[in-house]
Amino acid sequence: MGNFFKTLLAVFPFLLAASATVADDRPNILWIIPDDMSAHFSCYGETAIETPHVDALAAVGVKFTNAYVTAPVCSTCRSAFITGMYQTSIGAHHHRSGRGEVKINLPENVKLVPGLFQEAGYHTSISGWPEKKKGLGKTDYNFEWDKTIYDGADWSNRKEGQPFFAQIQSKGGKLRGKDAKGWESVSASAEKNLGSRTSPDDVKLPPYYPEVPELLSDWAAYLDSVRETDRMVGEIVARLKEEGDWENTLILFMTDHGISHARGKQFMYDEGLHVPLVIAGPGIKAGTVRTDLVEHIDITALSLAAAGIEIPEVMQAQDILAEDYSPREAVFSARDRCDETVDHIRAVRTRDFKYIRNFLPERPYLQPCAYKDAKEILKALRRAHKAGDLNEAQSLIFRETRPGEELYDLQNDPHELKNLATDPTFSEKLAELRGRLDTWMEETGDQGRTAEPEAQFESDMAVYLKTIQIRSTPENYKTIADNIAQMKQWAAEGK
Repeated sequence: MGNFFKTLLAVFPFLLAASATVADDRPNILWIIPDDMSAHFSCYGETAIETPHVDALAAVGVKFTNAYVTAPVCSTCRSAFITGMYQTSIGAHHHRSGRGEVKINLPENVKLVPGLFQEAGYHTSISGWPEKKKGLGKTDYNFEWDKTIYDGADWSNRKEGQPFFAQIQSKGGKLRGKDAKGWESVSASAEKNLGSRTSPDDVKLPPYYPEVPELLSDWAAYLDSVRETDRMVGEIVARLKEEGDWENTLILFMTDHGISHARGKQFMYDEGLHVPLVIAGPGIKAGTVRTDLVEHIDITALSLAAAGIEIPEVMQAQDILAEDYSPREAVFSARDRCDETVDHIRAVRTRDFKYIRNFLPERPYLQPCAYKDAKEILKALRRAHKAGDLNEAQSLIFRETRPGEELYDLQNDPHELKNLATDPTFSEKLAELRGRLDTWMEETGDQGRTAEPEAQFESDMAVYLKTIQIRSTPENYKTIADNIAQMKQWAAEGK
């Protein structure tokens, strides 16, 4: 045996030990991402409830006050943040798509973040909360992907000294359900675990919602879901401390999009797009507040960078924690088909203005949508509208058609109620933001610029109807089938 190989064998154990030391020094990365929840935490100004655990995380980390999702619905949003790409760039922009015979495949140069961590030697996991030892947590991606990018449902199975990249996906705002049964369930849970429930009397609704009993009760239950989510954060932090991982774990807390409500989830107003984003851990200066605009996909780039993993050149996310990061001037969002409901909306937001383009203006704002129409809050709103009990701001969602363009002065109109698109005073601002959106759609290769192929729509609707037939009622099945027929009819009419 040559001297070189003898020397190599002699030092090999030390090389392994050095490699393990390097791995030990790399931080764990933990994402905590609840469903359907806006920034209704006390550290963000909510006064009806207290959220001590998220507040404590913000106190030792950085709180972003202007974080926005690129898609206000679960699967499209999740398809975006797990790749660090705009969902419109990778063909994942239709909610719950690629589930049938017609599949969606990612471009070869687009990789899922867990796979990149795994290749770098990290243990990767995704779970729900309370933790599920069996089965993965919520993924909901709109494309074909290899489940082996996750090593399991919990980081406790990692090798000794191995850093982990973990995701905890929780129900968040979905805990409140769709009606009084769900409201009671989450409020009873809050009362049991936290000693009290939120009273509808303490609720202050946005001005575009009427203060009817159903909406007040639903919002109170939603706030209890926020409190339960905060309790979850406390339990996760306690576990990290107990297991000795607290000091070396970068924790990222964000929701997948805003509250599921009439004007929130699925739409381009801030209620559906604005999310909390709190990051704490190694290298993060305690008590920092960032007011610059960031996009939810940025969590991918900053996480890779924190682990010392090269950010793919194709990735559209940015490392917003980098010393040389140049803050964005605008953020972008897109909404396309959600379940059976066909829509096509794009938006660009700066610090001071929001521009929304409705590509299907001849359709009503509240198109038929079985998911949303089943909610008691939507039923209550429709009753109030029919009775003539809504004021002008509260009636906006019942427009039979929509303006092609919407422009809002967010400093003077934070609830986005006064459309300035036809006001000559704002013609220059309208032209500027219209141009920004056009440029973004072109440069990012927005695949929603053309209608969804009929074969794709039919494929996904077949899976959707089959699922409803198995899990739901004949009445709900008929409703969805009728909605699909309505979508086809409007498309045939050019609407």
